[in-house]
Amino acid sequence: MDRPSKFQFIGSSSSFFIRIIDMSLIVSALLFMMHGYNVAFNKDYLLVLSGVLLSFSYIGESIGLYRSWRLGKFSHMCRLLVMVITVCFLVMVTVLFIFKYAELYSRVVMIGWFITSVVFLLSWRLMVREIKRVRRSKGLNTEKVAIIGLTQTGMNLYEEIWKHDELGFDCIGFFDDREPSRIVDLEPKLIEGNINQAIELARSGDVQKLYICLPLLAEQRIADIIQQLGDSTVDVLITPDFLMKNLMNGRIGSVGEVDTISVFESPVNGMKRFYKRSFDIVFSLCAIIAISPVLLIVAIAVYMSSPGPVLFKQDRYGLDGRKIKVWKFRSMTVTENASKVTQARKGDARITKVGAFIRRTSLDELPQFFNVLKGDMSVVGPRPHAVAHNEEYRKLVSYYMLRHKVLPGITGWAQVNGWRGETDTLDKMEMRVEYDLAYIRNWSLWWDVKIVFLTFFKGFVGKNVY
Repeated sequence: MDRPSKFQFIGSSSSFFIRIIDMSLIVSALLFMMHGYNVAFNKDYLLVLSGVLLSFSYIGESIGLYRSWRLGKFSHMCRLLVMVITVCFLVMVTVLFIFKYAELYSRVVMIGWFITSVVFLLSWRLMVREIKRVRRSKGLNTEKVAIIGLTQTGMNLYEEIWKHDELGFDCIGFFDDREPSRIVDLEPKLIEGNINQAIELARSGDVQKLYICLPLLAEQRIADIIQQLGDSTVDVLITPDFLMKNLMNGRIGSVGEVDTISVFESPVNGMKRFYKRSFDIVFSLCAIIAISPVLLIVAIAVYMSSPGPVLFKQDRYGLDGRKIKVWKFRSMTVTENASKVTQARKGDARITKVGAFIRRTSLDELPQFFNVLKGDMSVVGPRPHAVAHNEEYRKLVSYYMLRHKVLPGITGWAQVNGWRGETDTLDKMEMRVEYDLAYIRNWSLWWDVKIVFLTFFKGFVGKNVY
């Protein structure tokens, strides 16, 4: 008789309590520092505490901080945690500084609050992890998993399970119908039985997860296995052998009664779209206010450098390939916006003296913060190319147009990794597209923050920028 797995009831409730504990520790850290330095708690501290708690919850939810500990590396989760709390306090300090409220608060208390919060949040996670490790070493709080199909994909999964014991998985081995003599370059001794035996283990409740690692060409065999597992409570997961690298989002959905899996689809949907858009609005507004003197100075310099408009508005492809007008400070004596656009090259006679400087330092891109406010662009995303270049490279570079599954950005993952400026060879464009697609596949709000941070050190200059 099937036994329902107790693990089915843990995820949602435990993540709720983790959120409550985190919030309580942040509050406790502030009260601890205020008590230690005899600072009275008042409405000013209540306001800043509320802001930190809201931003911590907002950013934490948007980057998956509270995913199950079994779904990722513990070290990665700790890094995310430190980054989230750091960003929250940086935002708080920036707001207090801009609105000149900083003098209302004790610097010692605020710095101590940040450090104590980090220590509290990490310490309790480390403590829980150690408790889990001890329990799992005794065979408690573990999930037994089995892998159907001794394939290279299955071996990769097996190695990852044993490499990361914090996941709490106990892999009992592989189950395959082939004779050991037919299995080449793998480990036949890892086979514990045939597929029917794995199904029986699932039905009896002796394993909690079954990973199907058969080639997708074995469609009928996979369908038969899934059908037989339909009267069990085991978690069934399929690891495709060739599809995953090119999936864009990979979300499972349905049309009526027909199930679908997205191959090419934007990862920024639902609440994620709200998170990214709100980040864009807040950041671009703050940026425009902060750089307004620079915008004015550059505009005057461009106006005096040569005849022509201060701003250059060029047609480019935006989200889903729709045309948008991208704003830049004019850096050339011409404003090309035709079916054929010649990229700027080293020593290009069309570039003005002021234009050369603002191109090297990326100051010509600053008006695009207004594009962000308008909603045509994002702060972070693949850089938009001229329409003529899109039409040229979409025929030459695989998956090129998938760059337009998200809003184009002022800066991007390709730019901070050095792939910006002239693309005089096909391999340069291929590398730029590769980095852009990696960003889209793995998008998170935290990655946007990381790229913005890296832009200050890597994104303003480049060896191919003329």
